[in-house]
Parts: sequence; structure tokens; C-alpha cells
Amino acid sequence: MTRTNGHGGSTPPPSRPRGRTPSGGTGRDDALARRKVTVRSIAKRRRADAYARLHGRAPEAVADTVLQTIPLPVLSVVSGYMPVGDELDPVPLMTALANRGLTCALPVVTGAARPLVFREWTPGMALEDGAHSIPQPPADAFEVRPSVLLVPLLAFDRAGRRMGYGGGYYDRTLAALRADAAVLAVGLAYADQEVDEVPADANDQVLDWVVTERDALCFAPLGGFAGGGGEPDDLLRP
Repeated sequence: MTRTNGHGGSTPPPSRPRGRTPSGGTGRDDALARRKVTVRSIAKRRRADAYARLHGRAPEAVADTVLQTIPLPVLSVVSGYMPVGDELDPVPLMTALANRGLTCALPVVTGAARPLVFREWTPGMALEDGAHSIPQPPADAFEVRPSVLLVPLLAFDRAGRRMGYGGGYYDRTLAALRADAAVLAVGLAYADQEVDEVPADANDQVLDWVVTERDALCFAPLGGFAGGGGEPDDLLRP
């Protein structure tokens, strides 16, 4: 398409900066965003199908696998989550960890672009609705810094990449925590949530483990001992 000038000639349309789309992002960024939308849509369906078949037994199987497989120092502070919809339920695992003397916590959203904060949780605690109607400990609960995060997800791959919901909460939180000290990120999922490759960029944080009802996948050297490691006598026993 050309434009006519005031003298009857024609001028080409203004050129765009190379590598940029009209929205201001790079073509590569837009392609990545489209891939994420596609994978996220497929992953939602796959997780819903897995939940329908397995939600009655998968949480206990995952809890047993974590306790038997992942070396957690006895002084770990473990953040879990309250399951929403068809997320894998971590409460049996959190309860088992709390009963073994570990401090457990739940995440709290304090702003759309801010890292999560964490408040101490105990089994049976009365919770209140937080952002997005997600249950959270009340405001007077102790705020803690976790050394282990149990992370919900839509999809994962064999490189430890995680597909979340697009809000970036866990990516921002893990980046902030890891900048300060060692943190172990453990994704909890149904095995059918695995995909060949999760589209990711430099802002997407990698998991140290993914545990499903079938097995445990480790992506961290030496199992990623939380909190910088620990002597054998300092580790949680199954």
C-alpha cells in the first residue's frame, strides 16, 4: 500500500522499527506469548481430566513420595497453598510436615506486581478469603520466610520449567527469595500435566523438583538441600 503526496506522487508508508510489532513488543516476545496461551489452554484441560480421575488418591501418594524422597532439613519452613479448583491438593502433605514439627505457611497476595508474603499455617486453622478468593491465614498470623515452596502449576517439563497462570506471582517470589538465600521449589502436579516443553523466558523460575502421583523428578544438584543443605542427622525422617 502507498500514500499519495500533495504533488500527485506516492510515498511509502512509514517504516516500523525492525524486530518490533505495533504493540511495542518484539516479534519473538509475541510468539512466546502465543505459545504460552496455547500450552496453557491444553494444560487446563489435561489437569481437569487428571483431577477427575485421580483427586481421591493422588494427594496422599504425592505426600508419601515427598516424605520418602526429598531431603528436608528439620528446621525447614514450608509454604504450601490452599488448592483452588482442580489443583493437586497439598494439604495431606502439609499436615504430615506440620505433625513432624516443621513450620508450615501459606502465601498471601499483597499486590498485583509484588512478591508473595507468607503467614504461618497450622492444621485446622480458620482461614479468611484473600485476593482472588484464595483462603489465607488471618492478618494476625506470624509472617515467615519459607525455605521450601510447594508450588501449584498447570504444566511442567523435564527441564524443571513450570507453566503457571500468567500472573507471575511465583516467578517474582522465587527470584526475590533466591536472591537472598537458598530456597527449594517443589512443583506438585498430576503426571499427565507433563508436556514436552514449557515455553519460558529469562523471568521464569525453574523448579528444583516436581512430584506427581507416579514419581519424583529432581532438577537440582544433590537434590537441592533446602536452606543450603544439612547434615544427615538434621534431615527429616519419613
